[in-house]
Amino acid sequence: MPMTNLFLIARIAGQRIALDAACIDSVVNVDAVTPVPMAPAHVSGLAALRSRVITIVDCRAALGLDAAPRADVKRTVVVTLDGHQYGLVVDQVDDVCVIPGAAAPVRARLGPGWAGAARGMLDHEGESILMLDPAAMVAGPAALAA
Repeated sequence: MPMTNLFLIARIAGQRIALDAACIDSVVNVDAVTPVPMAPAHVSGLAALRSRVITIVDCRAALGLDAAPRADVKRTVVVTLDGHQYGLVVDQVDDVCVIPGAAAPVRARLGPGWAGAARGMLDHEGESILMLDPAAMVAGPAALAA
């Protein structure tokens, strides 16, 4: 659990999720993604961001769900993992907030993609929010199901 307890709250396929703010660089709208031949299905492609190229990951596909509805602009959470930037496409960004206390174990039965990416549950404003691991999202559905 991070020392700051600061999280970005977003939605993927209707599910509220939390991402540790310590690994988040920014939240941007991406409007041009170039497909990459033979890339895994959860990798939408590459995009230019501030003169850098980042890999765009469809979080729905990474979780083994149907791919995100096609949109001209993708709400993207930019994270840095092992020195590389990735854009995690989410359906919506709700808030950034401090959530006190440690994450609790997941108390629900989850599908294989969700279960592989989940790092615990956080209680916030009377609601349980699933905390996800960005590295698991980048790894994709094969890694999450393993």
